[in-house]
Amino acid sequence: MRNAGIRNHILRALLVGMLAITSTPAFAESSPPDSLRSDPVLARLVADSLAARPEIAEGEALVRAETARAPQARAFPDPILTVGIQNDGFSSIELGKMGTSWVSIMASQTFPWPGKRGLRSEIADAGAAQSKRGLERIRLSTEADVERTYLGLLLARDRLVLLDRLMNVWEKSAAAARAVYESGRGSQADVLRSQLELGRLKQRRLALAAEENALVQGLNRLRRHPLDERIETRSHLADLGVPAPIAEQTAVSDAMARSPELAASRLGLAAAERSVTLANRSYYPDLTVTAGVMPRGGPFPPMWLVSVGGPIPIFAGSRQNRAVDEAEARTAAGRANVEAVEQLIQLRVKERSTALAALIQTIRVYKDGLLVQSEATASSTLAQYEVGKIGFASVLEANAGYLADQDAYLQSVAQAQRVLIAARELSMEPVAAAGGVTMPAAAFGGTPRVGASADSANAERSSM
Repeated sequence: MRNAGIRNHILRALLVGMLAITSTPAFAESSPPDSLRSDPVLARLVADSLAARPEIAEGEALVRAETARAPQARAFPDPILTVGIQNDGFSSIELGKMGTSWVSIMASQTFPWPGKRGLRSEIADAGAAQSKRGLERIRLSTEADVERTYLGLLLARDRLVLLDRLMNVWEKSAAAARAVYESGRGSQADVLRSQLELGRLKQRRLALAAEENALVQGLNRLRRHPLDERIETRSHLADLGVPAPIAEQTAVSDAMARSPELAASRLGLAAAERSVTLANRSYYPDLTVTAGVMPRGGPFPPMWLVSVGGPIPIFAGSRQNRAVDEAEARTAAGRANVEAVEQLIQLRVKERSTALAALIQTIRVYKDGLLVQSEATASSTLAQYEVGKIGFASVLEANAGYLADQDAYLQSVAQAQRVLIAARELSMEPVAAAGGVTMPAAAFGGTPRVGASADSANAERSSM
């Protein structure tokens, strides 16, 4: 009878915390959003960042600078005005006295060979267009940076909620173990273990709180707000649901059409091809026309001069020929670069499609059965403890496992959203490994969850 009384004493101390964990859906909120992008807080953060980020202002300035180069390439060379005097002897000015003394006023204008100005202008226009593609990349990456950071903030705050639930259980278990120990029926090891695990959870909470603060500061930096300005969030990862899979062919076509890297590569190839034509025209000289008058003063009539001149390509073997070779080599490199970018785009789309498909399956496993089974296991363990079939540690381990499954579910949802963000960003970076680090069940004295490696458990201890 006394053992049953002790067991019931522990049960009453833990019942509120256990039932709160096992019977309440994680992070239930009203009117959950369909996707991360429907979150009004995120939409405001993205708009703020696009309007204020200095990298975008820098990119816009570079576009203006490159655009200003095209008119320069089309312009004729500046004319040259020459004023001089020719004089007989050094003792006096003989202007008007000697027929070979005069003042000269001459103007020269260089006319590029037909087609050269147009080619130079097209090359400059391609450079300006490339800078615009660079600006597009900055904007896409800015949106993605805000979305990823905001996603990390939601994950950190949801994990804090889980950790607080876990701490609540351990606080109640510590109080219950202490009460039983003081009654003379419990073990001091249970008291020490409860206190030890509670201390570890407090350490993890401090790390998660620091991560939350860093993410808030990162978001504020992206929108040029005070770094410590509070950002309120109302969404939770559990509300996002199961994303739709990626349609590969559509995604590839969209990426080919919108990729700033591919567009820049194609523009670079077009500029290189124009450079080949321009290099071939370098054999033809730019002509310089010079005209002038030479007043001689006195009884001498003025003289005049008109001349046309241009360079003779006698060193074409080491200059013009090499310029053509260089342009052709750059064109070949440009073609290879376009092909490489196209292949990389296809690879990234395939990687994201494969990763998202696996994550969708994982999320469905959690939503359709695993979380329900984990909750049922925790409830069943609690019922078995009530009738004395299992020990105190089994109850704690079962509930730790349920919390670990909830954490892994959140990690899977977050990773799926990261894949979708990368798809919208048209990222050229490789897809991160699917899955996430979970809150270890070993926090309740059990073993790591099935499928979680020792490395992930160790990593979690350092990250939480």
